[in-house]
Amino acid sequence: MNCELISSLPVFFNQNRVFRVYLGGKLFSDFFGDNSEDSFFPEEWICSSVKALNEGRDDPGEGISTVKDTDIRFDELLSKHKELLIGDRDGLDVLVKALDSAIRLPVQAHPNKEFSQKHWNCSFGKAESWYVLATRENAAIYFGFKQGVTREIFEKAVEESDRDKNAMEALLNRIPVKPGDVYFIPARAVHAIGAGCLILEVQEPTDFTIQPERWCGDYRLSDREMFLGLSKDEALDCFDFSLTADKVMAQCKKMPEIIEATNGFTRESLISRDDTPCFSVERYRVNNGKTALLPAPAVYVVTSGRGALRLLDRDYIKEIKKGDYFFSPYAINQKLFAVSDDYVEIVACLPPI
Repeated sequence: MNCELISSLPVFFNQNRVFRVYLGGKLFSDFFGDNSEDSFFPEEWICSSVKALNEGRDDPGEGISTVKDTDIRFDELLSKHKELLIGDRDGLDVLVKALDSAIRLPVQAHPNKEFSQKHWNCSFGKAESWYVLATRENAAIYFGFKQGVTREIFEKAVEESDRDKNAMEALLNRIPVKPGDVYFIPARAVHAIGAGCLILEVQEPTDFTIQPERWCGDYRLSDREMFLGLSKDEALDCFDFSLTADKVMAQCKKMPEIIEATNGFTRESLISRDDTPCFSVERYRVNNGKTALLPAPAVYVVTSGRGALRLLDRDYIKEIKKGDYFFSPYAINQKLFAVSDDYVEIVACLPPI
């Protein structure tokens, strides 16, 4: 297997479903074009070099993608052919997931960089963004504290959640969602993905989640799963109690902004560098035989339609369709184009500058 050649072309991957303690995944069937049903593998980790944190699981590679039709791990490929894949960067520094929740997930927050450095000696927190791809009936997210919720009230709900599964949900704002909605979830913001959401999630490259609610559906979380080895007091320091509904809707619900538009091509910003220095997310819409230049390094997900990839200086063409995803290496920056005679929509997930 010529790993140098693999690293010099768009890199496609094998399916990479990741175990979680919540049910979901049925909406993958339409998006990825497979026969998915709800199960405990409700997440597809996309072009991932990050290990999943799952208590009691002994798969050392869970969460890490492997190159299409091989057993070559993406983290090992990045190590061996760093310059071709990411240039002079230290790492890819972004994680992309598709997840489909059949139930409401636990109330949670993710650490900022300072919190991660202090408690886990990690330079990454977990700011993230959501692009809603599809929904089931009554789909919603829970985001931001209701007015007047204090740490003391939250601590009481943590204890009550052992016997009352709705104790913590009642403290958050329920926000109905529809396909196309975009949200930025800053580190330390309280949130929970509700039942019925297929989401493309772009985030910092960690799996750190503080989820002090005792139950995830019918699964009882251990203290370790809730607090990641921290005391309850330490873990609750992760939550920003100033993020209430008015701030969430004003600061975190994002409207696409057109960067470039011509007849047959539109490039939009979904999450910009002004929103976060951790990553950015753009959307490309191509039709009528037009082309779109795809910058690199970046992770790409085809979210609608079909088209093809072409390289400027090589005899390379690769058909793509809804549900496909790939990594564009640094070696082909300014050389890779997407084209469609019909219509294709591609979301670009870009690492920090």
